Amino acid sequence: MRHRWRSWRLAVPLVLALAGLLFATSAGASRGGELRGGARSDLPDLIRAEERRLDRATDQIEGLRADIALATDAAARDDARIGSVRDQAAELAFAAGIDAVTGPGLTVTLADAPRSVDRLIPDGASPDDLVVHQQDVQAVVNALWAGGAEAMQIMDQRVISTSAVRCVGNTLILQSRVYSPPYVIKAIGDPDRMSLALDSSVNVQLYRFYVEEFGLVYETMTDARLELPGFEGSLDLLYAEAAV
Repeated sequence: MRHRWRSWRLAVPLVLALAGLLFATSAGASRGGELRGGARSDLPDLIRAEERRLDRATDQIEGLRADIALATDAAARDDARIGSVRDQAAELAFAAGIDAVTGPGLTVTLADAPRSVDRLIPDGASPDDLVVHQQDVQAVVNALWAGGAEAMQIMDQRVISTSAVRCVGNTLILQSRVYSPPYVIKAIGDPDRMSLALDSSVNVQLYRFYVEEFGLVYETMTDARLELPGFEGSLDLLYAEAAV
């Protein structure tokens, strides 16, 4: 009996020390929050906070651009060299996607297959077969460029040479903004030529196969007059450099 009591007295401090270590580890891992689902519930709030921060930065950029334009116009009146450089910049603005543009074109809409309680996953399909993927959006974009598109917009953003289409799950990330389907792509150019390029694209044909098989959405509409906004973000390259 004395031996048992001595063993118990030695075990109690060890158990308490281990419990304290577990509590400390849990607190550190959760950073004071709930471990189960805590990080997941914070992610939408983090995305919304970052989008608000991006909106503020975009407004600031637009204000600075307006100030620069006014200062440039004032300086150009007194210095012909500045006026010449300003005119050259204006000629390059269209190619850079800075200016808003108007013209005839094509609108393409992609969306996931509709699902409901009475419409479950079809036989022979997986959940991935029922959603629009990054490569599907890229296929349409590439086909439109190949068909002679002069300017393009995805959702509410102008697409420029540095724009990258990325998907996380079934959401689209474009220039730090997050979008959910349906995805709307607008392109200014010859509608007939761009339609032919879409029909000829092997990757677009593959997407349209899934449209027929599983009910994904693929719609095209010709527009006599499209209005695309100018690009509002930064034109600086942060991670790319010219190859020598």
